[in-house]
Amino acid sequence: MSLSKQILQELEAGQNPAKAAQMSRFFKTGKGEYAEGDVFWGLTSAQVQGCAKKHWKEASFDDMDALLRARHHEARSCAVFMLVLRFGAAKTEEEREAVFSFFVERLPFANNWDLIDISVHKIIGAYLFGREPDLLYKLAKSKNLWEQRAAVVSTMYFIKRGKLDATFTLCEGFLTHPHDLMHKACGWMLREAGKRDASALCAFLDKFAARMPRTMLRYALEKFPREQRAHYMAAK
Repeated sequence: MSLSKQILQELEAGQNPAKAAQMSRFFKTGKGEYAEGDVFWGLTSAQVQGCAKKHWKEASFDDMDALLRARHHEARSCAVFMLVLRFGAAKTEEEREAVFSFFVERLPFANNWDLIDISVHKIIGAYLFGREPDLLYKLAKSKNLWEQRAAVVSTMYFIKRGKLDATFTLCEGFLTHPHDLMHKACGWMLREAGKRDASALCAFLDKFAARMPRTMLRYALEKFPREQRAHYMAAK
């Protein structure tokens, strides 16, 4: 039996149908919703992470490819966790590049916001830091929602190291994006950027607050004093 099949069996053994139904509703899997057709076993994040930690050292890229293509959400989540662990443990630039390239080629399989948010800054952002971020702008122009979200959330790695330009550029480009998931992602990254440089965030808001989707603006302002939040919200 391949390791990927063994992992699928281990994950399936922990299934919880009642929780699976709750997760299906929470992650919007209904007809016409952003995760239409996704299915769950109902595992907790701790269960999935435990499985990933157990197997990541021995899992091959073929195993992780099989998990990323699997029907159940938790299988893809397990693969993503394993890739994060593999990248973090890489000893050479060649090993880091191998994980990065593998993941980027399969980003559409990380097809929900949780899979993107736990991984892209730790792999894509980490790999691109100190390099030209052209890939992020390419992903931002994708027709795939998850690649678009990956572009902006990847900049979390940059933000934590005081590099904010890519975040502001990407968020400006997403001002007219139609999807709430992108409004939330951009607002979240703007808020994090503001923690590093409040004046830079204020300069961005002074220029764009009136054009920002309300959700994006609200998220960006979460750490501001009440009067300042009211000032920027009044621009809407």
